[in-house]
Amino acid sequence: MKRIGDVLRDNLPRRVITTPQPVRVKPPECPKCNDAGYLRLDVDVDHPDFGRLVECTCTIEKRNLRNRAAMDRRSSLNAFHGSSFEDFDIEIPGVQEAYEAAVQFAEGAGKPWLLLSGPVGVGKTHLAVAIGKHAAQANVEVLFTVVPDLLDHLRSSFDPRAETAYDARFMAVKDSQLLILDDLGTESATPWAREKLFQIINHRYTEQLPTVITTNIDMNKIDERIQSRIQDHRLSEVIEFDAPDYRRPGYSPKLRRSRR
Repeated sequence: MKRIGDVLRDNLPRRVITTPQPVRVKPPECPKCNDAGYLRLDVDVDHPDFGRLVECTCTIEKRNLRNRAAMDRRSSLNAFHGSSFEDFDIEIPGVQEAYEAAVQFAEGAGKPWLLLSGPVGVGKTHLAVAIGKHAAQANVEVLFTVVPDLLDHLRSSFDPRAETAYDARFMAVKDSQLLILDDLGTESATPWAREKLFQIINHRYTEQLPTVITTNIDMNKIDERIQSRIQDHRLSEVIEFDAPDYRRPGYSPKLRRSRR
């Protein structure tokens, strides 16, 4: 016959003793700083920079990636697919000089401004976008904008409900590291539009900031003040296309070459 103590002991819940599993620590993504993002300078105690924190290369790389993404969003270049130098058809008659000038500009050689002038469909925008993409790959802040759209954006920023204030947007355009103005001369020729456009171009002209401009308008129809600055041979490389519209049905570079 079991005693009371034995019965109670038999009915107690059994404790299961388990062997603790080792905690697996995920290795740091950056072995230099152990994901801290910063490093202390390895200098002597009496050095003025002793104890000072500096950014690790991983922090710099992450910031560059964020900046690149932000620049891509602002630049509008992502809207253009297949508009690189590699995709440009240099076999089209009359585009070789423009292609070479665009590549030279993208590589930082030559003059700080490039003006591509010529009829519709000769590849002006393609080359301008290719320059912008090349610069963005080197972490240059690029702003690509069609001139009429730019002026519309500036007008909309006067609205108190606009996400970006007019002054901030205007300064971002004026001081962009590389500004690409597409279709100059197709904007509405109101006094306000002419004045804002002149202010942008005059600022970049005075500061000699890298600028690419495309236009299919006769220069004589452009504001004289703007015309004078964008054609200044001391600052600007002016390229006039002498090529057919490759967008037209039936166009064939090979056929045109065979007629030469």
